[in-house]
Amino acid sequence: MPIKPLFSHGPLPGYRLFFCVLIASALMFADQRFTRMENVRAQMSVVVAPIQWVVGVPSRLLDWGSLAFSDQQALVDENQRLREQILTLSHRGQQMANLTKENAELRRLLGAAQQRDIPFMTAELLSLDNDPFSHQMVVDRGHRHGAYVGQPVIDATGLVGQVTAVSTYSSRVLLVADASHALPVQVNRNGLRFIVQGTGRYGRVNVLHVPNTADIREGDLLTTSGLAGRFPPGYPVARVTKVAHDPGQPFAQVTAEPTAQLKRSRYFLLLSPPPQKLPDEQYWDDSLRVSVDALRSAHQVANPDDESSSQEVP
Repeated sequence: MPIKPLFSHGPLPGYRLFFCVLIASALMFADQRFTRMENVRAQMSVVVAPIQWVVGVPSRLLDWGSLAFSDQQALVDENQRLREQILTLSHRGQQMANLTKENAELRRLLGAAQQRDIPFMTAELLSLDNDPFSHQMVVDRGHRHGAYVGQPVIDATGLVGQVTAVSTYSSRVLLVADASHALPVQVNRNGLRFIVQGTGRYGRVNVLHVPNTADIREGDLLTTSGLAGRFPPGYPVARVTKVAHDPGQPFAQVTAEPTAQLKRSRYFLLLSPPPQKLPDEQYWDDSLRVSVDALRSAHQVANPDDESSSQEVP
């Protein structure tokens, strides 16, 4: 009997590679052109979720081991630092109570609406994309926990990004540093409003369309303006690091550094701001009709002999 070969000979690796590339191209085309692939991706995320959890086990074990075998002196020093932070935060909390009272009195005088606390839920990092041209991450909150597409995400120091895809147990977050991400901001010092866009680098974002005469300086804090209704106002986004004026250009070159720890944060908050209430169509119709009637009356008083004033305004 002929001896059975140790290694079975199959098709050439080139054919297998071509077949895999063909399938991958077809899946990317279907994902780009058809919305049904989002449901398929969500179902596949349910299958991948246990794998992501298992991959995160070594890091959790390492954190537990470092805590269990840490030096006693290091724990004492850390405890002392935490005590000092508690005292500092307690002092700031006492000042904040007085400022909150004054703010409420000023709001009552001005008739402004009271700002309500925004609900949130905590989330933990599961994975980061290795693609150098895409800055995204996956967190352990999904449909089952109340996450939704467009939900703002922050960490302890500032805005991180927004949710772009949600599955049952996890969500994909687009970071503010991604080149495809942009959001409206305002300068905390004077209220000037601009647009911040990612550059594809974790430590840098661009402030777009800043006039040369705009009052913006290095060190200015950029916060969310609340425009467009996606991000609630007042959350820190970035701090201006460079302002370059070119006399031959109408706009200045302004760069900033995100305040959020995009490469180091592990725990996040997913905010759930209430939707903004827009005036109904009847309100706009009534306001437009009142404005037209007032203009017509003023024109008739100023020009009593003008026959065109009696014509109907559409």
